[in-house]
Amino acid sequence: QVQLVQSGGGVVQAGGSLRLSCAASGPTFSGYALGWFRQAPGKVRELVAGMTRSGGSTYHKDSVKGRFTISRDNAKNTGYLQMDSLEPEDTAVYFCAADANYGTMFGDPRFLTYWGQGTQVTVSS
Repeated sequence: QVQLVQSGGGVVQAGGSLRLSCAASGPTFSGYALGWFRQAPGKVRELVAGMTRSGGSTYHKDSVKGRFTISRDNAKNTGYLQMDSLEPEDTAVYFCAADANYGTMFGDPRFLTYWGQGTQVTVSS
């Protein structure tokens, strides 16, 4: 069983930066792909960024490319989402997720195995 505990988030002005963290406990974190999702009010949960177990391959949603960066430190059992040049449209609850299969990140989020508790990110204009 893996538990994911998120930290970071908050309120920031447009153009600002935030870093989200996702600390894993339980079996080896390096055995799981990592994903960051977000869900705005009235919208579906969407994949923002994903990373393979080793960190060798990443994905970033087009609208966040060049602004957001996913990373992980397997020695610390922690994943990160660095968010720069934030825009009001980035306002949402952000979730980290872990799954043994990286490909699952790109399907229905309900099939992902482990989730963080979510953290609110609010970007004011």
